[in-house]
Amino acid sequence: MFLRAILAAAAASLSLLACVPAAGRKADAPRRIVSLDYCADQYVLKFADREDILALSPDAEKRYSYMRAEAAGIPTVRPRTADVLVLQPDLVVRTYGGGHDIANFMEKPGVPVLQIGFPQTLAEVREEVLRAGIALGKPEKARELVADMDRRLETLARRGMPRKTVLYMTPAGVTTGEGTLVHELFEAAGVENFQMQPGWNPLPLERLAYEKPDMVAASFFESETNHVDNWSAARHPVARAQLRELPVVPLEGAWTACGGWFVLDAVEALANAAEKAS
Repeated sequence: MFLRAILAAAAASLSLLACVPAAGRKADAPRRIVSLDYCADQYVLKFADREDILALSPDAEKRYSYMRAEAAGIPTVRPRTADVLVLQPDLVVRTYGGGHDIANFMEKPGVPVLQIGFPQTLAEVREEVLRAGIALGKPEKARELVADMDRRLETLARRGMPRKTVLYMTPAGVTTGEGTLVHELFEAAGVENFQMQPGWNPLPLERLAYEKPDMVAASFFESETNHVDNWSAARHPVARAQLRELPVVPLEGAWTACGGWFVLDAVEALANAAEKAS
């Protein structure tokens, strides 16, 4: 049922491309592009030609930036109106960079802003990929990327493995339940979320004292900037025992820090770990 819903959403999303040329770059594609945050950077680096990128965000090459290798050598800019306008862009791309009112500041000089959303489902990820691909002049590339996502999901759905319970954990001692993109990734991977409470919450330490998941999905632990501080629930002996005693699936922060096609890397890692543990 989950896969059927995803594929139905894919068909609806692909209709967005009906009036767009089937291949190549649109003649009116933007030629002077500025990205304001690392989530927007991923879409710009994926769909824009390198020579058309004026600047990326200061975080474009950080460990949690999925396209960090492609960002090497491209100038960066602080997400401030004056710094951006001096570059004379014909398109600004943002998710959160520059604050909520930067689009208003860009409106007066006539600079369009492409707002990348915050997908909470795989269907919404697909829609963002298609929409951004169109806006950045690469509709065919976006269509191919979505088709690849669908193929990967279908491959996972055919495995039919026993469901394993998985606890999502970050160095900050946070986990997540239903209603989040991470929960959707668990569903797509064929694993069951150990966290019962919807949304983002502290680790359920009391429950973990008497009930264990089958595995732990440890995200962002590879980043030096996300160390476990003294106040984190991840330092609690109960939480540390999960990491020490249970199979751990390392999820790179770059796979889940933003909503994009790269979340499929996390889905596949979860599915592969569950299959190995079966």
